[in-house]
Amino acid sequence: MNPEPRTSVEQHRAEAPKNVVCAVITVSDTRTEADDRSGGYILDSLKGAGHEVALYRIVKDEPAQIKQAVAEAVEKGVRVVLISGGTGITSRDQTYETVSSLIEKRMDGFGEIFRVLSYEDIGPAAMLSRAVAGTHRNMLLFSMPGSTGAVKLAMEKLLLPELGHVVRELNK
Repeated sequence: MNPEPRTSVEQHRAEAPKNVVCAVITVSDTRTEADDRSGGYILDSLKGAGHEVALYRIVKDEPAQIKQAVAEAVEKGVRVVLISGGTGITSRDQTYETVSSLIEKRMDGFGEIFRVLSYEDIGPAAMLSRAVAGTHRNMLLFSMPGSTGAVKLAMEKLLLPELGHVVRELNK
């Protein structure tokens, strides 16, 4: 029996949904909608690329608040949750542990590639990032640092080019 021919990444992208329903969660103890530049950048980038934002929240770096915002995204039928902030190693940073506890299937490549790209921009300080991604209840969680530079890097070089493709894979 002959194996099926391999489908190219370009074909997968062509078959991917063009409009993805997303949620944006900013994790910060101090930011408000008025000064959430990272969250604003994510919102503008998603809308500019033709995606829908069904939920936008700013929550404290508290596990219960992060989990509640993710639960709201599930209720709204969101396919991709983009979380910024709380991925460092300070005593207040709890986002990595919280998001990791929700992940059913990890996408290690997101964090690995993010750190490589970040290293090219900021050098060895990139190792402090605990960016993480994976599936949760038939949606994707992407957690990235909260700096505007980090968000811009993740959105432009990783997320926007592949958002439809990863949702296509999730739908299989």
